[in-house]
Amino acid sequence: MTPCQRHGSNNIEEDNMSNEGTQKAYSGCALCYHSCGVEVTIQDGKAIKVEGQKGHPLNDGKLCPKGQAMIEHLYHPDRLKYPLKKVNGEFVRVSWDQAMSEIAEKLDRLRKEHGPAALAFFCGSIGVENLEMISLTHRFKGAFGSPNFFSVESICYRMRIRARQITFGKYPVEEMDSKLYILWGHNPAASDFPLSLAMEENLKKGSKVIVIDPRRIPIADRAEIYTPIRPGTDGALALAMMNVIINEDLYDKKFVEEWTYGFDKLVPHVQQYTPEWAETITGVKADVTRKIARMFATTRGASIFHGTCTQDQCANGSQNDRALSILQVLTGNINVPGGWVISPRLRLNDVSLPFPGKPLGAEEYPLFYELWGRTSPYAVMNMVPESVPSKLRAFIVAGGNPLVTMPDSNALREAFEKLDLVVVYEQFMTETAKYADYVLPALNQLEFWGLAYNYNVCHCLPYLMLRPALLPPYHECRSIRDVYTDLANRLGFGDKFAWTSDEEVVRYELEPCALTFDDLKARPGGALYQEKDYTLRQGSFATPTGKIEIYSQAFADAGHDPLPTYLEPSKSPQGRRWAELGGKYPLVLATGTRDFYFNGAMLHNIRSLQVWSPYPKAELGPETAKTYNVANGDDVIVETDRGFVKMKASVDERVMEGVVLVPHGWPEEGNCNRLTDCNAREPIMGYPEWKGLLCSIRKA
Repeated sequence: MTPCQRHGSNNIEEDNMSNEGTQKAYSGCALCYHSCGVEVTIQDGKAIKVEGQKGHPLNDGKLCPKGQAMIEHLYHPDRLKYPLKKVNGEFVRVSWDQAMSEIAEKLDRLRKEHGPAALAFFCGSIGVENLEMISLTHRFKGAFGSPNFFSVESICYRMRIRARQITFGKYPVEEMDSKLYILWGHNPAASDFPLSLAMEENLKKGSKVIVIDPRRIPIADRAEIYTPIRPGTDGALALAMMNVIINEDLYDKKFVEEWTYGFDKLVPHVQQYTPEWAETITGVKADVTRKIARMFATTRGASIFHGTCTQDQCANGSQNDRALSILQVLTGNINVPGGWVISPRLRLNDVSLPFPGKPLGAEEYPLFYELWGRTSPYAVMNMVPESVPSKLRAFIVAGGNPLVTMPDSNALREAFEKLDLVVVYEQFMTETAKYADYVLPALNQLEFWGLAYNYNVCHCLPYLMLRPALLPPYHECRSIRDVYTDLANRLGFGDKFAWTSDEEVVRYELEPCALTFDDLKARPGGALYQEKDYTLRQGSFATPTGKIEIYSQAFADAGHDPLPTYLEPSKSPQGRRWAELGGKYPLVLATGTRDFYFNGAMLHNIRSLQVWSPYPKAELGPETAKTYNVANGDDVIVETDRGFVKMKASVDERVMEGVVLVPHGWPEEGNCNRLTDCNAREPIMGYPEWKGLLCSIRKA
């Protein structure tokens, strides 16, 4: 792998184009968590073209439709230009000084009357993928004295990280180049563009694919094995695969003996979880389970790629993540090319500040908060509705739209209506912004300095590049650093925000890194900050035993089964909450289907993308559609005990019968989180149950 390196003292370079003053510059796309490399053409201070960065190790000159629409997003006519204040239910333009003065006054009063913990913070996808936005939010939170920070990691991905930390002491990551891809509830063609590109190349070289999904995704047609599975039951299949691998003596004995703790306890534990047992729960045929297990166990350089939310957001979430980790371990596919690899961690200065107290949910879900003295800054989002106004009275939302993307939108909206103060920092008037008291216009990623930093976390790629400020601020938009610095000065802790520019923040972050700011400025296309090392040695696993912990004492100490188990979705026909539903909802519901053209709640206002995906679709199989008198293209109502949505029916033989799949991120009547329940929680980490709920469907 050779990183693309462009030499020179500036990120913007003169181009030999005919247009005088035309320049080209590199950046990392921040429209989703992948951070693909982009090349931006700038003319007269305006971006006129965006292309994929040739030579970038993720996307090598290619872009998904979202990245291709970057300029349309940047210059959209609905983009916010000025600070807004809600007066008598309507937004009016105000000056920055007025907005900051009034917000600071209200925050000061809140702190004195209710304490600093009454203020909560939320960063969405565009905030989490933006290191500076999330870290500066953490800094302001700590300086203000609040422990309560929520983000997309309050409902997804963090559980996966935590489960792997509990097992390995670190977070091993799936390499993109594998000999065998097990796509377990993961559809790279819709949500993982770099992986999709890598798979296309590796399939030509002989790599194989197994797909486990309630929908036969397109790449399943090229798979060695495809099997549908009832949503929410994946843990049962994982346990049955362990049963096969152990009982057929297919596990990597040398690796297990040398690097694991608790295998002896796992052997008798999995005897009860036969493929036949799993078939009655999952719908996966016993012989198919055996085939998958055998193929996985006998392939060196194989990886399980599970969807960001597929395994996490269900009743068995933490145990699912643990089970998939142990499957990877039994086959010896740890720190081998194509397996799960402990990627070198990027050394950066921490911009955040310590905070007093514990975040919401830390007492109820201690493993989510603390592991071996290492704490997490995230609070449990599901607990927000029940905590307003008794514990939470104000929110600052940056780069997110929680009233669409978080569970139980109906309950969350009611909670936001009770808040004393809501401040939203955003580029557009989102559904959440409409409930704000103040809306502050945000800079676009091309208008401020930052780092594209998350390659190692998502792709096992120790790569780093700058996101330079390529364009002047749009109208009166300000950076998040400007906003927090202004508020900090007015609230009496301005000394905590001593940086005078966004560039200074990035320079500070990079101080411990082997690649300095100036190094990266001279290499605007990015560079490796460290070579990967596949060698396992003492200290590779930072657990109490120093080994991979198949048996988890951390789970046992917290009152949970130390070995993976199976828990049925709470609202399934076999679930513990079935009786309260009274048989009104006969179909299995899975929310969260990803769309190739949108990133969650983002980009739905982009016309070029609307052409390809104009409305939300409820997907169901032909026999299910026939049973409920639904035809393809019908307007339908999908309903649960929490609410209903209106969508277009998409009748497709590739969808498992008895299942309804609805997409994530659509606003208003297409918002799937009108169907979810913040009280249906995974018992270990407090995550929402979004997979394996029950619903009904009918013509609208």
